[in-house]
Amino acid sequence: MRVLLDENVPHDLIERLIGHETLTVQRLGWSGTHNGLLLERAKGTADALITMDRRLEREHDLTRMPFAVVILVARSSRMIDLLPLVGELCTALNAAKPGQVIRVGS
Repeated sequence: MRVLLDENVPHDLIERLIGHETLTVQRLGWSGTHNGLLLERAKGTADALITMDRRLEREHDLTRMPFAVVILVARSSRMIDLLPLVGELCTALNAAKPGQVIRVGS
Protein backbone atom coordinates (compact mmCIF):
# COMPACT_ATOMS: atom_id res chain seq x y z
CA MET A 1 0.00 0.00 0.00
CA ARG A 2 1.21 3.51 -0.80
CA VAL A 3 1.01 5.58 2.38
CA LEU A 4 1.38 9.36 2.60
CA LEU A 5 2.39 10.90 5.94
CA ASP A 6 1.01 14.36 6.57
CA GLU A 7 3.57 16.89 7.75
CA ASN A 8 2.28 16.65 11.34
CA VAL A 9 3.32 12.98 11.58
CA PRO A 10 6.95 12.26 12.54
CA HIS A 11 9.11 10.54 9.94
CA ASP A 12 10.33 8.08 12.57
CA LEU A 13 7.03 6.30 12.05
CA ILE A 14 8.10 5.23 8.55
CA GLU A 15 10.38 2.44 9.80
CA ARG A 16 7.43 0.96 11.70
CA LEU A 17 5.18 0.77 8.62
CA ILE A 18 6.70 -2.46 7.34
CA GLY A 19 5.39 -3.64 3.99
CA HIS A 20 4.12 -0.22 2.92
CA GLU A 21 5.62 2.24 0.46
CA THR A 22 5.69 5.42 2.54
CA LEU A 23 6.03 8.95 1.21
CA THR A 24 5.96 12.19 3.14
CA VAL A 25 4.40 15.54 2.34
CA GLN A 26 7.84 17.09 2.83
CA ARG A 27 9.58 14.68 0.45
CA LEU A 28 7.03 15.50 -2.24
CA GLY A 29 7.65 19.23 -1.75
CA TRP A 30 4.13 19.84 -0.44
CA SER A 31 5.03 21.33 2.95
CA GLY A 32 2.62 24.08 3.96
CA THR A 33 -0.03 22.90 1.50
CA HIS A 34 -3.54 23.58 2.77
CA ASN A 35 -5.73 20.55 3.39
CA GLY A 36 -7.98 20.92 0.34
CA LEU A 37 -5.05 21.09 -2.07
CA LEU A 38 -3.23 18.33 -0.20
CA LEU A 39 -6.23 16.02 -0.62
CA GLU A 40 -6.34 16.80 -4.35
CA ARG A 41 -2.61 16.16 -4.76
CA ALA A 42 -2.83 12.88 -2.83
CA LYS A 43 -5.26 11.47 -5.39
CA GLY A 44 -3.33 8.95 -7.45
CA THR A 45 -0.32 9.28 -5.16
CA ALA A 46 -1.48 7.39 -2.09
CA ASP A 47 -3.80 4.60 -1.02
CA ALA A 48 -3.90 6.02 2.51
CA LEU A 49 -3.14 9.35 4.15
CA ILE A 50 -1.98 9.32 7.78
CA THR A 51 -2.57 12.55 9.66
CA MET A 52 -3.03 13.89 13.16
CA ASP A 53 -5.26 16.71 11.91
CA ARG A 54 -8.65 16.00 13.46
CA ARG A 55 -10.19 19.02 11.69
CA LEU A 56 -9.68 17.38 8.32
CA GLU A 57 -12.77 15.24 8.72
CA ARG A 58 -14.95 18.22 9.67
CA GLU A 59 -13.66 20.45 6.89
CA HIS A 60 -13.77 17.99 3.97
CA ASP A 61 -15.91 15.14 2.71
CA LEU A 62 -13.31 12.39 2.99
CA THR A 63 -15.77 9.69 1.93
CA ARG A 64 -15.31 10.89 -1.66
CA MET A 65 -11.55 10.43 -1.63
CA PRO A 66 -10.00 7.62 -3.68
CA PHE A 67 -7.84 6.75 -0.66
CA ALA A 68 -8.38 6.05 3.02
CA VAL A 69 -7.63 8.61 5.71
CA VAL A 70 -6.19 7.40 9.01
CA ILE A 71 -6.40 9.93 11.82
CA LEU A 72 -3.97 9.30 14.65
CA VAL A 73 -5.41 10.35 18.00
CA ALA A 74 -2.63 10.71 20.55
CA ARG A 75 -1.53 13.06 23.29
CA SER A 76 1.17 14.50 21.01
CA SER A 77 3.05 13.76 17.81
CA ARG A 78 6.06 12.55 19.78
CA MET A 79 7.07 8.97 19.08
CA ILE A 80 6.66 8.04 22.74
CA ASP A 81 2.94 8.78 22.32
CA LEU A 82 2.64 7.18 18.87
CA LEU A 83 4.54 3.91 19.43
CA PRO A 84 1.66 2.28 21.34
CA LEU A 85 -0.56 2.90 18.30
CA VAL A 86 1.67 1.20 15.71
CA GLY A 87 -0.04 -2.20 15.88
CA GLU A 88 -3.52 -0.70 15.53
CA LEU A 89 -2.25 1.60 12.77
CA CYS A 90 -0.82 -1.30 10.74
CA THR A 91 -4.04 -3.27 11.16
CA ALA A 92 -6.03 -0.23 10.00
CA LEU A 93 -3.81 0.25 6.94
CA ASN A 94 -4.14 -3.40 5.95
CA ALA A 95 -7.95 -3.17 6.08
CA ALA A 96 -8.36 0.38 4.72
CA LYS A 97 -10.65 1.05 1.77
CA PRO A 98 -10.92 4.18 -0.39
CA GLY A 99 -13.15 6.82 1.18
CA GLN A 100 -12.88 5.29 4.62
CA VAL A 101 -11.92 7.37 7.65
CA ILE A 102 -10.27 5.38 10.42
CA ARG A 103 -9.38 6.79 13.82
CA VAL A 104 -6.47 5.10 15.57
CA GLY A 105 -5.96 5.79 19.25
CA SER A 106 -8.13 7.48 21.82
